[in-house]
Order: sequence, then C-alpha cells, then structure tokens
Amino acid sequence: MTRISKRNARAILLDGDSLVLIKRTKVGQDPYWVTVGGGIEDGDRSVEDALHREVFEELGGRLARAELVHLITDPVADGHGVQHFFVARLAHMDLEARTGTEFDKPERGRYEVVRVPFTAAAIRELNLMPPALAEFMACNVEALKAVLETQIRAC
Repeated sequence: MTRISKRNARAILLDGDSLVLIKRTKVGQDPYWVTVGGGIEDGDRSVEDALHREVFEELGGRLARAELVHLITDPVADGHGVQHFFVARLAHMDLEARTGTEFDKPERGRYEVVRVPFTAAAIRELNLMPPALAEFMACNVEALKAVLETQIRAC
C-alpha cells in the first residue's frame, strides 16, 4: 500500500470574470503559472482551513466560499502527494498583508499575482502547472463557473 506523504490545498480562484494565479519566474527556467495554495500543515484543522490560510499568506486574501472540485495524486519521494483543488471566489485581497515566507527569498524566484480571463483559450495559452489541472480547468470552465453561481444563489 502506498502512503500519502504530502498534501496540498489549492484554489481555482475567481475574481469577477478573471482567474487569479501566481506567475513563477525562476532563473534558467521558462515562466510558469500555479494556482494559489500550498501544503497542509499540522496546525490546520482541515484541508479547507489550509486553503484559507494559504490564500491569506499568498494574497492577504479571504475567500467568499470554497468547494472541492478536483484531486490530483502524484508519486513523490516517500509515497504519494495529493493536491486538493477548490473552486472559490475571492472576497478580498491586500498584497501588503500577505505573510508567506517565500516572498522574502529571492533564491526561490519571483511570485507575481496575475489575473487572466477565465476561458479555456486563455488557460491553454499558459504554462499552467500541473498540466493535468490545466486540462481539467480548460475542459470545465462553464461547470466551474456554475458551481460558484450555485453558491451565490444559495447564500
């Protein structure tokens, strides 16, 4: 049996009609884009709590609500990693309030918050990581929007 040794919580994060991503730039590599989020820590009560913490650390942000929509499992050095992807709407963002330690480490490269249209064509133009997420998002743009519309009507 394979052990789950790493877990992440990440957001397919919408602000209006835009998708909020992090553009990663590292020396010697082509730029790539990732969703907001990161590792689940011992103090997190749940995967969703980890997501809220990560959104604050990386964006100084708060989410209106989040809905788990996708899982990706990958082999890692000592087992398997599981990435939990939530679709969420951004309620607030203040980049001056972000607390993530990665922003103070130039050796890790640049972390630029960007907005792109939430369309299949725009997603396919990016080097969005992981590729399986990019394909899932491009194939399900309308379904992901519908999840958020349902949330709005239910409130």
